[in-house]
Amino acid sequence: MRNSFSATVKLKAIALVTGTMFLFTNSDAQTLSKTAALLDPSGTQYFQNQYLANAAMAGLDSGLHLNVAYRAQMNGIDGAPTTKFFSADGYIGNRVGAGLNVFNDQAGLLSRTRIAGTYAYHLPLNEKGGKLHFGLSLGLNFQRLNYAKINADNNDPSIGAFNRRDDYFEADYGMAYTDQHWTIQAALPNIRATFSNKDFPAVDGGTVFFSGISYKWQLEHAVTSVEPKLCYRSIRGYDGIVDVGLNVGFLSNVANVTALYHTSGNFTVGAGVRIMNTVKLVALYTKQTSGLKNYSDGGYEIGLTADLFR
Repeated sequence: MRNSFSATVKLKAIALVTGTMFLFTNSDAQTLSKTAALLDPSGTQYFQNQYLANAAMAGLDSGLHLNVAYRAQMNGIDGAPTTKFFSADGYIGNRVGAGLNVFNDQAGLLSRTRIAGTYAYHLPLNEKGGKLHFGLSLGLNFQRLNYAKINADNNDPSIGAFNRRDDYFEADYGMAYTDQHWTIQAALPNIRATFSNKDFPAVDGGTVFFSGISYKWQLEHAVTSVEPKLCYRSIRGYDGIVDVGLNVGFLSNVANVTALYHTSGNFTVGAGVRIMNTVKLVALYTKQTSGLKNYSDGGYEIGLTADLFR
């Protein structure tokens, strides 16, 4: 009787998350065709640091997790975008997780920064590790022009007016189901911009919905784990993007390789290594989208994770 009840709860939890995914996917009139926009999120959000994409992933397991990442273009275009990511998240007890997420992007004269704090609640469903997760992030977005890079009169009133604009408040909501193998998730970043008639600036390319589903096989040979993943990103003002990826771990997950194909016409490949089961270093390369490959060969990203107090 208990097994039947647990199975019913598990199915309802999966239905709740996947129902949210399909609701927002079907309500989006965008298609899955190519787009030339710079819409690539951090490559680490797919496998290494899922908290970047979904607030519900904050404090998903025990310990404190610190993540930093740096992304830049391969060729030295003057004013080319560079992006920095930092996050810290951990389980603080009583089914509660907390996190801090900082994003900074610089492109030409414009610097965009977001700082957000996260509260997550992790609800156990059964004795086999099934859990339902909910997360909410509240943050502030800042956009400024860099006076040092302006090749003009810095006393121009329009420059001062831009930097005196009010900082923009935003919220993100996410949910997920996890067990020993499955991770099914859906997230609504930029809630205020999505459900408001005002055109608020988004620092992450304007993602209004993110969903993902993955299944992880745990093995006992040189290949330790195999995890395929399918994601969908709805982008405000652009076509939706599907991400199809695979992460393979080797030698008790001391090393891993990652590959993703994006329907925006590009792909991401990378490799990582774990040191003393505490620090993980990953390097990723993303081929430029088809519409912009004449301007840039693509971008590289370096990510570093420290798992403490586990």
